[in-house]
Amino acid sequence: MTGMEGTTIICVKRNGEVAMAGDGQVTLGSQIVKMTARKVRRVGGKHGGDVLAGFAGSTSDAMTLLERFEKQLDEHHGNLLRAAGALMKDWRSDKYLRRLEAMMIVADASEMFMLSGSGDMLEPENGTAAIGSGGGFAQAAALAMLENTDLAASDIARRSINIASRICIYTNNSIILEEIKQ
Repeated sequence: MTGMEGTTIICVKRNGEVAMAGDGQVTLGSQIVKMTARKVRRVGGKHGGDVLAGFAGSTSDAMTLLERFEKQLDEHHGNLLRAAGALMKDWRSDKYLRRLEAMMIVADASEMFMLSGSGDMLEPENGTAAIGSGGGFAQAAALAMLENTDLAASDIARRSINIASRICIYTNNSIILEEIKQ
């Protein structure tokens, strides 16, 4: 998977809870143009918002992919695996979608996937997934907390973004957090 500059998204699963957090910073080159962008959303269309989605990369590209993903969720009756697979097929084969520069994490109460325009659809093994320029920092922090604390997934996700914001110049601590509890 290729890295995207300009954001940090982390998803953490623990004890029946799935939490996804993202920072709010939007940059244009070396300039901060917005500090409170919403890059994590609850989606699900007709199925009641039981899926979380976070994106990194070009905002317009990510919004296009988010709309397509939500359409696939509807077509596949909320089945995350099938919807993500269908989106990946479209993303790789459609001439317009192939040029989109974004990455996504999608998750429900039982599954989590990282999606990219290069055709990657990865299911993480360690209960965390991260994308964006600060993703590696946030994921390292999340893994350390998963292994050494009893914190809830939402606390780990929030703290991981905070830690990444101290290291990554493209990440701030204006955090949007969404969670699903079983």
